[in-house]
Amino acid sequence: MVATNGMTLKTFAQLSPIYYQPLFSLLDQSRRVHCQHWGEKEGVQLCRLLSIKTGGCSEDCGYCAQSARYNTGVKAERLMEREDVLSEARQAKAAGAGRFCMGAAWKGVKEGEAKFESVLNIVRDVKQLGMEVCVTLGQLTDEAARQLKEAGVTAYNHNLDTSPEHYRNIVTTHSFEDRLRTIRSVQKAGMAVCCGAILGMGEAEDDRLKMLEVLCGFDPSPESVPINCLMPQEGTPLAGQKPVDVFELVRLIATTRIALPRARVRLSAGRTILSREAQALCFYAGANSIFFGDKLLTAPNPDESDDRALLRTLGLVQAS
Repeated sequence: MVATNGMTLKTFAQLSPIYYQPLFSLLDQSRRVHCQHWGEKEGVQLCRLLSIKTGGCSEDCGYCAQSARYNTGVKAERLMEREDVLSEARQAKAAGAGRFCMGAAWKGVKEGEAKFESVLNIVRDVKQLGMEVCVTLGQLTDEAARQLKEAGVTAYNHNLDTSPEHYRNIVTTHSFEDRLRTIRSVQKAGMAVCCGAILGMGEAEDDRLKMLEVLCGFDPSPESVPINCLMPQEGTPLAGQKPVDVFELVRLIATTRIALPRARVRLSAGRTILSREAQALCFYAGANSIFFGDKLLTAPNPDESDDRALLRTLGLVQAS
């Protein structure tokens, strides 16, 4: 990870002055890095996210409406039928998605489980459609990760969410180290790592930089970094959190672009509360991927037509 001045950005002490410099100076730097590594013609990657198994999760993540521990109105459902998932994948491809992402509300999966075998079969079929395949299934063993890679998974999503220090305030049913253990299994299997943050969970700005410090220590570096804004869900412990300050969001995107120049920085959950102008600033700062479609797991997302109109207005092309 090398910035335009040649400095390797890995530690909090190195990231902090980048993040806290005057905003326009930060944006100038992030834009230079973005153009150097991506150029203007690389375009914005469009991804589609589908919840293939919704609700009933045993974990207590304080932001998640799918936890069985909270009364959020989200009902536990069975794993979607294979053909139903394929139908959604075909629609996503027809709409221009380059990556199809599937999420299941589980603590994790292990090799040999019936539900895991079903997911492997779904992955094989989706891969045949010619899209990149991303899954997020919770914790993995080394063997489960190997089998996912063999089935055709391009990338595995497993967010850090926040800093190691703040993590225990958000989740108690697993640890930050548990997250890292799964990520190591993913890397060992040869899958790309999709790993990022959720902003607005009561953390300080420094917590976000400490999270980014951990990402910078990954070897290899994460292939994509989703940056989510908390969508407060009624019934969860974080339901009363205030919206993230837009300029704090832009600062983190810009700093991530500088620190991880070859990662796709994915502007993820929370875009429904961002204005068109705020999203434009995020793209300028270095975001080059979005989820499109009317839903992100259980949270709303902008209309596809609105996203296409915004990209046209900004003169941004769709990544091939």
